[in-house]
Amino acid sequence: MLREQYREFTGWTIYQIYPRSFKDSNGDGIGDLQGVISKLDYIKELGANAVWLCPCFKSPNDDNGYDVADYCDIMDEFGTMSDMDELIEGLHSRGMKLILDLVPNHTSTDHKWFQESRKGKDNPYSDYYYWFDEIPNDWVSNFGGSAWQYDPVRGQYYLHSFAVSQADLNWDNPAVVKEMQSIVDFWADKGCDGFRIDVIDGISKNFRNGKNDLGPHLHDYIRALFGREKVAHLFTVGEGHTNDIEDIVLHCASERNELSTLFIFDHMECGRADKFTPKDDSLKSLRDYLVYWQTETDKNDLLHSLFIENHDQPQMISRIGNDQELRYESATDIAAMVCLLKGVPFIYQGQEIGMPAAHYDSIDDFDDVECLGYYRKYKKTLSEEECLEKINFGSRDNARHPMAWDGSRNSGFTDENVSPWLLPHSRAAEINVENDLASEKSVYRFYQNMLHLRNSNQALQYGDVAVLSKPEDDFFIYTRSLGDSKWVVICNFETEQNIELPFECEVPVLANLNRQAASGSYAPYECAAAKVK
Repeated sequence: MLREQYREFTGWTIYQIYPRSFKDSNGDGIGDLQGVISKLDYIKELGANAVWLCPCFKSPNDDNGYDVADYCDIMDEFGTMSDMDELIEGLHSRGMKLILDLVPNHTSTDHKWFQESRKGKDNPYSDYYYWFDEIPNDWVSNFGGSAWQYDPVRGQYYLHSFAVSQADLNWDNPAVVKEMQSIVDFWADKGCDGFRIDVIDGISKNFRNGKNDLGPHLHDYIRALFGREKVAHLFTVGEGHTNDIEDIVLHCASERNELSTLFIFDHMECGRADKFTPKDDSLKSLRDYLVYWQTETDKNDLLHSLFIENHDQPQMISRIGNDQELRYESATDIAAMVCLLKGVPFIYQGQEIGMPAAHYDSIDDFDDVECLGYYRKYKKTLSEEECLEKINFGSRDNARHPMAWDGSRNSGFTDENVSPWLLPHSRAAEINVENDLASEKSVYRFYQNMLHLRNSNQALQYGDVAVLSKPEDDFFIYTRSLGDSKWVVICNFETEQNIELPFECEVPVLANLNRQAASGSYAPYECAAAKVK
């Protein structure tokens, strides 16, 4: 990949959509592609210029689309291929890009490949998956329990790193590599501008000693998929699980012809001891992770991904901010901490209105296959109240509740007289797009102003980053510099304090509270950005 493409991608701001929960256009309680199309102007006006669409391919939905039954067809509930063509045209006519979610590690067991493969060893699809006469190791599924499942039709065990209905593809089979290449080409020909690649580091397996670490051919397979001239122009961001900068360089260095960037999840540990257990934390932790990875990626000339939320993560403001009386201040302060750094900002639906985590009193109100599995595990040792406390904290449903467009019964997501596929957010009557836009403290308008500032100033897109705050400081200050242009971003943490800058600045053009000077007293979670004189 040419270095110039990295520069182009740094000018992108990507809005992530979970289509099942974004907007229902036909009153069946499930979001769809026409719903997305109806909100393209909303996204463009926010300041985003690309959309990442979570899986929309044909699927039985055991794992909400991450169990693909046909990569080249659209999920029935979401619409048709004509709807997808209309969406692509709608984006491109607005100068926006489309990024699709590719799931190459596994398919649904409903997929034709698996249905043929399970018939026996003497068919063309026999080795599309991993089959063993006996369980070869003690690998555990990411959703709990053994990663091996006996199939009575074939009379062997197959590997499933996630749900039983998600069988892992055997990338050691060249036919599988060719199939996935043809899928990428199919969507590139349709006008797709890039891919987010689900668990990319899982596609090569290492069965030696029963240790499930990175497989020996991982980089070969990624290059086979995206290193080809036909698709070299695409933006690619991988979901990996490495925090080793040497591994990340191997994935993302421009001369490697693999990925444009990789999600780094270190900072997702802020505010939690494990996925379902909170811990006391503060914005200091987030700042320290941001500084570390900004430094490491910049030093290695890598394109960095900037995000705090996605479809798998409970909202950050509920973990390390104040999601009650200072929700606006927390949401906007964290936004400035992250989105004005160097890299590609990702904004998850609802983040732009400061949507916090939800809370429910019954396990029947949850849908997430992962959290339901953990609930059954916790029930063995914990009370119902303790179980629900954990599930409310860590469930992926936190990020998957229907988008709150207004304060009506179904929050404007679908008709009021139907039942949405998942309960509306427990705070949707209070926190929704309509209320936010009518408020003097609008998170959406802050994001809008912040992204306009970023999009209209090259220093805030491409400029160097210098961190001025020290590790012991209860605030985060950094500058962005390009040529003669220099900007400073100030983000205060939980306590009121005086912050004095070592240089003169113009009046802040971005602030979450009213400010006339960059230096001075800062309220809790107050932030500002100003041009340095």
